[in-house]
Amino acid sequence: MENTYSQHTEHEQADVSTKHIWKTFWILLGITVVEVALAFLHLETGFPARWVLNGIFIILTLFKAFFIVAEFMHLGHEVKNLILTILLPLLLFIWFIIAFLYDGESWKNMRKDLAPGTPKVEAPVAKPAHGGH
Repeated sequence: MENTYSQHTEHEQADVSTKHIWKTFWILLGITVVEVALAFLHLETGFPARWVLNGIFIILTLFKAFFIVAEFMHLGHEVKNLILTILLPLLLFIWFIIAFLYDGESWKNMRKDLAPGTPKVEAPVAKPAHGGH
């Protein structure tokens, strides 16, 4: 009797697991289809504006990333402290990337402005208001 029960339980768990995988597949596919449809809509009509489209893509990508982390890394059912242990360093890493890109852009512009042979732009000299010397 116990063997039949364990086989029945394993079969139910496999069904639940398979349904869960298909649910995840359809959700991720749906988000991807929306992203591709928006890209084609933008290419054909120019709607929505580029900055709006980029914002939508960022939001949808973050949602997909969150869903993937929650489902495939099994963090969706974990304790809050474990989730924070993983997500907080990830947010810091993203902040580092943004900071380094900003700093690199600054250095690139500074090198371009100070390159040998670059004409120097003189600051305008203020003329006296009273017509003095």
